[in-house]
Amino acid sequence: MNNHLNDYSRRRFLGDVTTGLMGVGLSHLLGADASIAQAAAGAPWKPGAGMTHLRPRAKRVLQIFCPGAASHMDLWEHKPMLEKFDGTPLPGEENMVSFQGKNGPLMRSPWDFKPAGESGKMFSTMLPHMSQHADDIAFFHGMQSKTNTHGPGCVFVNTGHPTEGFPSAGAWISYALGSMADNLPTYVAIPDIRGEPPNGKANWSNGFLPAKHQAIAMAAHKPIRNLNIPETVTNQEERNTRELLSFLNERHASQRAEESELQARMGAYELAAKMQLSAPEVSDFKSEPQHIHKLYGTDSQNALKASYANNCLLARRLLERGVRYVNLYCASRASGVDGLLNWDAHKTLKDDYERHIPVFDQPTAALLTDLKQRGLMEDTLVLWTTEFGRMPTRQNGTVGRDHNPDGFTLWMMGGGVKGGTSYGATDDFGRRAEVDPTTIWEFYSTVLHILGLDYNQLSWYHNGLDRRITDVHGHVIKDVLA
Repeated sequence: MNNHLNDYSRRRFLGDVTTGLMGVGLSHLLGADASIAQAAAGAPWKPGAGMTHLRPRAKRVLQIFCPGAASHMDLWEHKPMLEKFDGTPLPGEENMVSFQGKNGPLMRSPWDFKPAGESGKMFSTMLPHMSQHADDIAFFHGMQSKTNTHGPGCVFVNTGHPTEGFPSAGAWISYALGSMADNLPTYVAIPDIRGEPPNGKANWSNGFLPAKHQAIAMAAHKPIRNLNIPETVTNQEERNTRELLSFLNERHASQRAEESELQARMGAYELAAKMQLSAPEVSDFKSEPQHIHKLYGTDSQNALKASYANNCLLARRLLERGVRYVNLYCASRASGVDGLLNWDAHKTLKDDYERHIPVFDQPTAALLTDLKQRGLMEDTLVLWTTEFGRMPTRQNGTVGRDHNPDGFTLWMMGGGVKGGTSYGATDDFGRRAEVDPTTIWEFYSTVLHILGLDYNQLSWYHNGLDRRITDVHGHVIKDVLA
C-alpha cells in the first residue's frame, strides 16, 4: 500500500467515501437523463444506455423454452389430413430415414383439436389454459432449423448459431439496452428443477460479449449462491470492508480509465452487494396472496408442476422489478429414457406428453394472465421457443415421433405483437415448412425490431467480423406486428 494512504484521518477517509458515492449516484442519474435526451435529439446510438434505433414497442422480454423439440402438430398446428390418412405411408417419403432411423406410417395426434377465442385458432384439447390466450398470440408455423440434434438445436434457437461460443439473445439485449434495475441482474435464466437444457449454460452465455452480459442462473428451488454473509463476519465488518474496497477500487480505476474489464468487475461486485438484499426478497413468495398461488398451481400435488409454477411466479416477480430479459425453461436435458426429462418423445408420445403438458399448461397460462392483469404485458415481449419439431410419422416400431428440423412452430405475444395471427405453415401433414418458411434469424430480426433495435446495426467486432445474432441474414416479419 502507498505510504500516503497512512496520511488519511478516519474523518477524511469517511468524507472521501461519502463524496465518491454521491458522485457515483449523481453520474448514474445524469447518465440516464443524458441518454434520453440524446435519443430524442437523434444522436448516434450508444449500446447499454437505454437508447434504441427505432420507437420500441416493448422494453423487456420473457423467453419460455421447452427443450426436447416439442411437437408442433400435437400442440399448436392442427393437421386434419394427418387425421384422415392416419396409418398410411407419408406420400413421397414411404421409406424415409430420419435422425434415429426408418419411419413408419403417418400418426395422427392422440388428442383432438378445438377452436379457441374469437380468432378460432385450433388448439390441442390438452392445452385448455393456454387456449384462453389464443387471440393474443402470433404463431410462426413455418420455422426451419439448420440442425436435427438437440444440443446444437437449442444453442441455435437461443443464439442464432448452431455452435457454442456465441452470445445468447438475452446477452445481446443486455448489451444493447442495458439494465432497468440497479439491484438485480439485467438477464436471468431460470432452469427447470429437472436440470439444465441440452448444452447447458451455452444457452444463456455472453459468448464474445463482455462477461457482464451473461445470464445469472437462479430458480425458485435454487437461489443464487454465495449471497449470504458468513456467520463469522458481522454486518458492520462487511459494510466497512465494502466501503474500503469501493474507495480503493475507485481510486485505482481512476488512474486506468482504459481498463474496461476492471470497471466491469467492480460493477459486478457492487451488484452482488445490492443483491444481498434484493435477491432474497424477489424469491420470497410469502407476500403473494393465496389466489395467485392457486392461479399458478404452486400448490399442485404434481411436484414437477408445482416447481415449474414457482419458477413462473419467480419470472413475473423478476420482470416487474426491472429485469430486462428472463429465460424460463420447462423441462431439461435428454435422458437415457426418451421423453422422461424433456419433450423428446421418440417412443411413447402420448404417455410422455401427458406427463409434460400438464406441467406446462396451467402455470404458463397463469404467468401470461398475471402479466396482463398487472399491465406488464403492454411493454413485455413473450417468446415461446423449442429447438425443432417432430415428424408426422411414427418412428419405426414405436408410437413416438422422430426429430424434424424442416418444419415447426414458435410464437410471440405481448407488446408490439398482433395477436390472433398465424404466419407461415407446414404442408398438409406437418412434414416441411411450405408457406412462408421462416428462420430463427428472421424471428430475432422481428424481436429486435419490437424492442426498437435495428438488427443490421446491433453487432460486435470479433475475429475480423462484425457479428450479429442474425448472422448475415434476417428481415423483419411485419405481418405479426401490431
